[in-house]
Amino acid sequence: MSIAQWTGAGSWRAELPHSHPHHALIWITRGQGRCLVEGVLRGLGVHTALCVPAGTLFALEMGKQGFGTVCTIPAGGPLLMPDQPTLLRIRDVLAQAELTGIMEAMQREQAGARDFSDEAMNAHATLLTVWLRRAIIDQPEDPPEFSAAQRLVMAYAALVERDFTTGKPMAEYARTLGVTPTHLTRACRISAGMTASELLIRRIVHAARDLLETTNNPANRIAAMLGFRSAAYFSRFVLQHTGMTPTALRKARATATAPSHRMSRGA
Repeated sequence: MSIAQWTGAGSWRAELPHSHPHHALIWITRGQGRCLVEGVLRGLGVHTALCVPAGTLFALEMGKQGFGTVCTIPAGGPLLMPDQPTLLRIRDVLAQAELTGIMEAMQREQAGARDFSDEAMNAHATLLTVWLRRAIIDQPEDPPEFSAAQRLVMAYAALVERDFTTGKPMAEYARTLGVTPTHLTRACRISAGMTASELLIRRIVHAARDLLETTNNPANRIAAMLGFRSAAYFSRFVLQHTGMTPTALRKARATATAPSHRMSRGA
């Protein structure tokens, strides 16, 4: 699917830190952007392939002219996918054409709904993972060596993704990592372009908006699911970070997705 189809309505779905239950291979074919993967900010350009393992904290920002395709692969299946985030800048024209061709073939198969399409999709997915492993081997540069600040933020990002529903403050994460909140914040500014508290808050905001807009759970239930002390505190948090109350967010989403009806008139 396209990146826009994958991320869904609202730029916040892609741009706020979050995770997906499936592995994802993102192939950028037009424009530029940037991604935040495990707390490390990286640039994206044309012919960049980004593999994001399931459950990895990441965010994606694409410019207005940016376009790309995404293939999602269920975790825990027989297909071999990297267990670490991988960013590849594909310079070989043949390799570029191969990946584009595989992606387009998968899109055609998916849209056609022909007999044995599930077998065909699995076959294409196998070819996709073979292409990916070859590209990793052929990558001219050595894997990036992360700085001490980046390694610290990567560990923090993993903890945030694991524990953001517990209500723990940022300082408790810093204590778990054996550093001061000030040191963790400094490292996050260097690696992620935001403070440690901002990274945690943005992950919670994404989860809150997603639960409000895609489920029928009452606000007090969602507040409890995300570790808030009370529904009132949750409502203030949502208002502060989205500009809308939980009720208003739900109404806005319902209005945006409601089918339009036109009344026809007789001649």
